[in-house]
Amino acid sequence: MFSYKTYLIFLFVSLGISIGLQIALPFPYGLVAAIGLFIAFPLLLRKQYMNRMRGYGGGRPGSGGKTGGFFGLGSQEGSGGVRYVCLVCNNKHKGGSCPRCGSKMQRADF
Repeated sequence: MFSYKTYLIFLFVSLGISIGLQIALPFPYGLVAAIGLFIAFPLLLRKQYMNRMRGYGGGRPGSGGKTGGFFGLGSQEGSGGVRYVCLVCNNKHKGGSCPRCGSKMQRADF
């Protein structure tokens, strides 16, 4: 996982590079390059972070690289929709009251 220290290092490196570009390039080109750099570095950090979490383009292991749902978190094969977990006995079931204990206290498990 990326820490604030890593993010600050990337931030100051991009600041140094953008100042160097502004000095080296004429006015409109240096400004455009600096703005592009400030947009590209956070996107690069986010992509690396999401790849590390296996949610951005990597897919789940054994899924053939396919991602499903929001950042690869949903639409698991064979899930059959929303399942519920009973808060009393921790039983997983389809819906309504718990078939094991009859409780209606439940949470959704996606």
